Parts: sequence; C-alpha cells; structure tokens
Amino acid sequence: MSDMSLFFAENVAQTEEVEVVVSDRYKDKEGKPVAWRLRAISEDRNDELRNLSTKRVKGKNGMQVPETDFAAYLGRLISECVVYPNLNDTALQTSYGVKGAPALVRKMLLAGEFATLAAKVQEINGFDRDLSEMADEVKN
Repeated sequence: MSDMSLFFAENVAQTEEVEVVVSDRYKDKEGKPVAWRLRAISEDRNDELRNLSTKRVKGKNGMQVPETDFAAYLGRLISECVVYPNLNDTALQTSYGVKGAPALVRKMLLAGEFATLAAKVQEINGFDRDLSEMADEVKN
C-alpha cells in the first residue's frame, strides 16, 4: 500500500523563484543585464486568470458560448508570475503611461522579449512538459 502522506500539503516541495534575463536593454549600474524573477502559480489561480479572460459570445443559433481571449489570459498569467520587477508599481506604470500590470509588461518589452518571458512563464508552470515525458520519468 502506498503512503498517502507523501501527498499532504506540508510534504510538497515548494517551488522556488526563477531568474531569467528577458532583455539586455535593462542594465544595472555595472552595465549587466538585469534578471527578472518569476514564480509559478497554482491551478486555482490559473483558473481565476483564465475566467477573467473569458467572455460569453453569441455562437450558433444565438447560443451564448464562452470564448477565452488568449492574449489577455497570457498577459494576466505573465503579470501574475513576475515577482521582479514589480509590475503593479504605480510609478513604474506611470513612467510607461499605462495602467495595470498586463499592459505594462507589453509596453516594457519588445515582441521577442515578451515571447521569451511567456515561454519561461509557461515552462515554470509546467506547460512545457507533455504527459509522455512525465510517464518516461516515472518509468526511470
């Protein structure tokens, strides 16, 4: 029989913050690129972000169907996972002329930088692994 206590909340390994250099345009006093700090989120919070990015639209026969705005969801997901810089800082948002963390991160980064950040956020949240990879790890 297996030990169910392995799955108890107090026995789960905590995820650590991850640093990633998203852009070489942001430099410290020594001229080195500044790393952004990221953290993973729970599926509960992910579901909340997805719901905030979903609206009901008319489908076939006038039926209301849910439609997720993927761009809005991705902006919210990234904003939720970025620890540093603080995307909720009012002064930082004001300096870019935007309100809200999702708008700020899009304004701060070039398209490729945003894609790099999005890929890392998805990776730390486990979206980069498929079930066959995890099954192979369990077998070994």
